[in-house]
Amino acid sequence: MQRFVRCAVVFSCAATAGVASTFAQPACDRACLRTMLDQYLSAVVKHDPAAAPLVLGFRQTENAVNVRPGNGVWKTVTRLGGMQRRYVDPVSSHAAYYGIVQEGEDSAIVTVRIRVEGGKISEAEWYLARANDPGLNGPRQPGRPPANLFNPAYLTANPPPARVVASTQRLPREALLAITNSYFDAITSHDGSVALTHPGCGRVENGSPTPPGRFLPPLPRPAGAAGATPPAPAAQAAATTNDCVGGLQNFNASMVVARRIPLVDEEAQAVLAMAVFIRRPGSPTPRNVFSEWFFIDEEKIRTIYTAMFYPPPELAVPNWPPFEGHWPLPAGSVPPRE
Repeated sequence: MQRFVRCAVVFSCAATAGVASTFAQPACDRACLRTMLDQYLSAVVKHDPAAAPLVLGFRQTENAVNVRPGNGVWKTVTRLGGMQRRYVDPVSSHAAYYGIVQEGEDSAIVTVRIRVEGGKISEAEWYLARANDPGLNGPRQPGRPPANLFNPAYLTANPPPARVVASTQRLPREALLAITNSYFDAITSHDGSVALTHPGCGRVENGSPTPPGRFLPPLPRPAGAAGATPPAPAAQAAATTNDCVGGLQNFNASMVVARRIPLVDEEAQAVLAMAVFIRRPGSPTPRNVFSEWFFIDEEKIRTIYTAMFYPPPELAVPNWPPFEGHWPLPAGSVPPRE
């Protein structure tokens, strides 16, 4: 009996030690997450899934379509482009790339989100905008500019910030989330005053400033940062007439749904949000599925950068938990197929 008890105790201790070891694995910090992101992107460029530390059952989507490792961007992406930004979130174990990738002679503007679990990459989610993709008003027309506002040249000339904000100037995670959500609340209420934004806040959609042709003021450095410069007079004038929440009273959206915020980079004061615009009932305008990067300083949104796409009516978006399928499609919101 004593021998049985002793063995049971030893087994129990060993099992407990194993569980403790499992839960005591060091978290992936900022440097770890950036390394994981770079390993993943390098593997994609090399067309070699084995070169990235992928978990068994790794899941990847490209514009909401499931793609097996080795297919999709694993075949098409040949190098990273001239505009690259990386942001990380040790709290959620996410890292993400926003910028340009090359597919041979062609380019794409992308957001790439990865999730790291147990020292390996478990998820990758791509939002891609390409020159010949459909836009708000349908397919690109012959001889016309891209229908989806694709503009890598403008994005390269006006990139989002690559910065480390001084700790004394940072807002906490909860405040960054609340400020980001205020933007979506403004859209659903059709009231720009709801959003916590700077006057003249810039918004770049698939590389183009929106509305098209507007002036995008340069992003100032946070207060106290070296080299901070005030906006130019032209930027100040633009701020009084154009901003990222202008014209919301007429904006064709009834809901911002399937909202997710997978990444908050507190050092950069940057937030990545993903959601779907559902149009007003009966509207022929397609849904819009987007990744939006929010850059926040002085307790307000300064600029927003996007990579987005317009899915066909039958595509289940965003196709990520907790929103698995058509999210939601009110009767009449999708025009009949011809």
